[in-house]
Amino acid sequence: MIPTLKPLVLGFSIAAAIFALFWLAGPWFFLEGRRPFQINFVAGAALGLLLGLSAPRILNVPARKAAGAMALVAVPGMLIMAAVGSHFAVFFPDLNPSLDKVFGSLMLWFYGFGLAGALWRARGP
Repeated sequence: MIPTLKPLVLGFSIAAAIFALFWLAGPWFFLEGRRPFQINFVAGAALGLLLGLSAPRILNVPARKAAGAMALVAVPGMLIMAAVGSHFAVFFPDLNPSLDKVFGSLMLWFYGFGLAGALWRARGP
């Protein structure tokens, strides 16, 4: 059984940090051109993978429980970021509202790689 409070607190904390980061520094994430776009997605993948691979250590759970623990981390963030993305112009009035798709994709990329990293950890001994 995975203790649920610690992963949920981590999930809400990560979502709050992501929201604050985009609220304060949003324009720097959406620079024109292919290279900044690629850098954002590589960074999102790398940070998500790092989170997923280190989830057992951060949450103090056995490696075989990493996927379940990471799911409890990811679900609050995915739900909150989906709500933020659907009202993108309200939450980020200084950003172009058409960037909601990029924001949503970046969030799915981050959390997807987090879950993939946790699945990788859970498959081992």
